[in-house]
Amino acid sequence: MKQLLDAGVHFGHQTRRWNPKMKRFIHGDRGGIYLIDLHQTLSGIEKSYTFVRDLVADGGTVLFIGTKKQAQDPIQSHALNCGMPYINQRWLGGMLTNFETISKRVQKMK
Repeated sequence: MKQLLDAGVHFGHQTRRWNPKMKRFIHGDRGGIYLIDLHQTLSGIEKSYTFVRDLVADGGTVLFIGTKKQAQDPIQSHALNCGMPYINQRWLGGMLTNFETISKRVQKMK
């Protein structure tokens, strides 16, 4: 919990950027910024960890995605370390939801 606090994970968006669907995850607000409930965050991290661990143990694949400048290098190094695919440059719309068409176009370009 202390690591989450130190990393500033509890700071959300500005209160004027309200999304009612997020209400159950908001602990409160301070200075016009929402404060995220870290107990729920930690619980979600633990569930996610278990899911990914079991998925990989069963031979599944995890796609690492991080296109922001500060995330590009860590995404690449962690994905390569795990032997998993990654995307750390521009995300093409439809890459997951329209994969069949995207992959055909990539094959045509080759």
